[in-house]
Amino acid sequence: MPQTRKPAAEWVAIQANPKAGSGAQREQVGLLVDSLREQGLRPLLFKNRDRLSHVLTNPELKSRLRCIVAAGGDGTVGDVLHRYPGCPISILPLGTENLLARYLGIPRCGRSVGEIIAAGHVRTVDLASVGDRRFSLMASIGFDAEVVHRLDAIRTGHVRRASYLKPIWDSLRSYQYPDLRIRLDDDPQTYTAKLVMVVNINAYALGIQPAQSARDDDGLLEVLLFERGSTFQMLRYFYKVMRGTHESLVDIRRLRASRIHVESDGAVPVQIDGDPAGTTPVDIRVLPAAAQFVAPASRVKVTT
Repeated sequence: MPQTRKPAAEWVAIQANPKAGSGAQREQVGLLVDSLREQGLRPLLFKNRDRLSHVLTNPELKSRLRCIVAAGGDGTVGDVLHRYPGCPISILPLGTENLLARYLGIPRCGRSVGEIIAAGHVRTVDLASVGDRRFSLMASIGFDAEVVHRLDAIRTGHVRRASYLKPIWDSLRSYQYPDLRIRLDDDPQTYTAKLVMVVNINAYALGIQPAQSARDDDGLLEVLLFERGSTFQMLRYFYKVMRGTHESLVDIRRLRASRIHVESDGAVPVQIDGDPAGTTPVDIRVLPAAAQFVAPASRVKVTT
């Protein structure tokens, strides 16, 4: 009598940040692996990003992939988003801020993340892009991005909040606040600002919420134009942003668009989700419903 072949199990790819090597982080990855096995899923851990990319060229293996877990900080999440478009993504938050994981309600617990993956609830959200680089949260052009570029130039390992102190101080002392010229969609009008923030998801470092009206599924980006430039004005803006009252200022213009072009006379730094992303000129566009995140049921929107 012929035997019925048992269907191959679904598997989960875990993309671990090779720089994240503390004992606590390894413990959480181990708990995730154990939890997935208990749920009947096959975990495979990858520290080499090219190896995972190669494995996913196999159509049969890719068809059985439940999701890719970004095990690390926001930079690891951004890298997975960029490398594996179309694949459902989960997050094991092991970084300093873990902004997207907090937004999605994902705890810093490997066992809990395994249970969330097994439950299989998926939240579809918009992304945005600079060139071919995708991002989930926000981009900025100007002073904020200058700080990010300076930090990237000196970082040697894990980034902590204190790591930003020197780049912020150096930027306050030397940044020149050049004019930025902004055009939105097909509107011929050109706006001018000293700092530009483009927000897809309303979450940023230090608990900052840059754009209260931002939605992750409306096919639009919130654009904030900070019109004044000096050390005093940046400190004033920062104080207002920390208090959540900046959007009422008359010298911050709030706009919405699906495409944003920013240029300047010289090269001005650009950052996306806390990582350097080149300099101006830059084109940013929304990618509607471009990402699927495995999330707790309470954070998944129900449509009727």
